[in-house]
Amino acid sequence: MFSPSAPPTARIAAVLNTLQPAERRVAELIVESADAVVEWTAQELAERAGVGRATVVRTCQTVGYRGYPQLRVALAAELGGGGGDTAIDHGPGVLGRMRGEIDRLAASLPALASLLDADAVDEAVRLAASARRLLVLANGLSSPIANDLAMRLTASGRSAEFIADAIAQQIAARHLTAEDVCLVVSGSGANEASLRVATAAARGGATVIALTSFASSALTEAATLSLVIAPTGVSFRDELEHTSRVAYLVFAEVFAAAVTAERGADAVTARAHALEVVSDNLGEGA
Repeated sequence: MFSPSAPPTARIAAVLNTLQPAERRVAELIVESADAVVEWTAQELAERAGVGRATVVRTCQTVGYRGYPQLRVALAAELGGGGGDTAIDHGPGVLGRMRGEIDRLAASLPALASLLDADAVDEAVRLAASARRLLVLANGLSSPIANDLAMRLTASGRSAEFIADAIAQQIAARHLTAEDVCLVVSGSGANEASLRVATAAARGGATVIALTSFASSALTEAATLSLVIAPTGVSFRDELEHTSRVAYLVFAEVFAAAVTAERGADAVTARAHALEVVSDNLGEGA
């Protein structure tokens, strides 16, 4: 389920919304007290979380480790690679808070691809490049990401459609066939309108690609293929409160470039045409 390189905190964030309450307490304590957890035994962690030792082991296995010792080693490696309390105090005021938030986002970016599966990414690129029709859809705060990705793909000659209206999205998705692809962007994987789009696309036999932050959600269950971007927060609540899409913007740019490369010479010609249009629309003062 997880790449061996995926750090413990990213793994926990990706599955936290699916954990049972007792396992969730263990997982949240691991993230909140990472430096201390590295030094604790499984029994000490269990006591502090108010659960049995078996729950600690089960939580570790849920996030892809054989047991607690393996998680401790991985957590120590993650902290040694730049984790821990390294926050810089940028001072009071709006600018200070902005700089602190930028630091938080920057620290999360190295883990962006840690939950992605290489075969899934390759397949998604291939499907997006070769589909007869490609819809890139989203709702809420994920909409700008879908719009940006669709524009980038279209500029490279891979015609991609973005539709803003939720009902129109579902109608368009229902018209798709087995030759088509519908890429649905939803950070939470729980947006009702986006789930309806995925369901409508699947009914006609289209391939549904989910771009989301959680490895297990209603959207990943409905999708043919899931691309999981490591969340910038550590919980479902963080995803809803922070709703950062910086990682998605980075991925959209790289994904569009990969699709362009997959299309070869056709994409080169299309890009030349796109640059010609851009040039024609630049004023003399540009």
